[in-house]
Amino acid sequence: MKKILLPTDFSDNAWNAIQYALKLFKNEKCTFYLLNNCYPVIYGVDFMEVSSAQSGLIDAVLSASKQKLEALHQKINEQFKNPNHTFSKISSVNTLVGEIEELHLGNVMDFVVMGTKGASGLKEVLLGSNTVRVINNVRCPVLAIPSDFDFEPPREILFPSDYEVSFNDKHIAPILEIVKANNSRINILNVLKEAELTSNQKLNQQKLREYFKNSAHLFHSDDKQHVTEAITNFQLKARVNLLVMINNKNSFLEKLFFKSTVNQMGYHLNVPFLVIPSKT
Repeated sequence: MKKILLPTDFSDNAWNAIQYALKLFKNEKCTFYLLNNCYPVIYGVDFMEVSSAQSGLIDAVLSASKQKLEALHQKINEQFKNPNHTFSKISSVNTLVGEIEELHLGNVMDFVVMGTKGASGLKEVLLGSNTVRVINNVRCPVLAIPSDFDFEPPREILFPSDYEVSFNDKHIAPILEIVKANNSRINILNVLKEAELTSNQKLNQQKLREYFKNSAHLFHSDDKQHVTEAITNFQLKARVNLLVMINNKNSFLEKLFFKSTVNQMGYHLNVPFLVIPSKT
């Protein structure tokens, strides 16, 4: 049974991501964990020296969170009743990243599915600060859903890679699960920095050929554009439904999304984004 964590702040953005997850995994037996973090509400409370007044505030906040999660669960049952799906509810006073890390260590989930929210309300920024922190710190796949994205099956998957990652089963298994469930085609895009691939890059490319040998796949290369331009232009000429990347610290994805190019990508990146950690 697949285990999916659904963080929510009860916003429309979070509800859109929940709907996406319920539709994406509708034919699979899943346990969904609805997670609400109260940490921002009680930020600054010293848990080592909690006064009775502070303790009462925490209890009240947690009680309100539990009531909202119960209402959300009821809403899901009314609109997406599915015998394949069961639900559990978690109200937490931990930080979002801290709670997800603890749940991951406890083997609670296989995926995190969450909405994206542009920093400071800027529509051109794809990833909000919460999403960036989760992607950069948690050790399980994170599927980020743009707030205005209406569900469509991920038939065409774009997988940019610099072939610098030594791919293994944990990297590829989440992709293959989606490919097989949706009869998807995966497009592996490499933007050449040098005249040709190194021997190590060729080895990693061959690993991908083996992993995807029983699935529809195409290899693409581009030596005339910057990586962000190549990704954007590929999406403009092909109906991509899902973008997938491996998050290899201090390399490809980090340079693309967590530094100055985040705005460039955000203008055109309006599809769900699956980020798989290089280390788990």
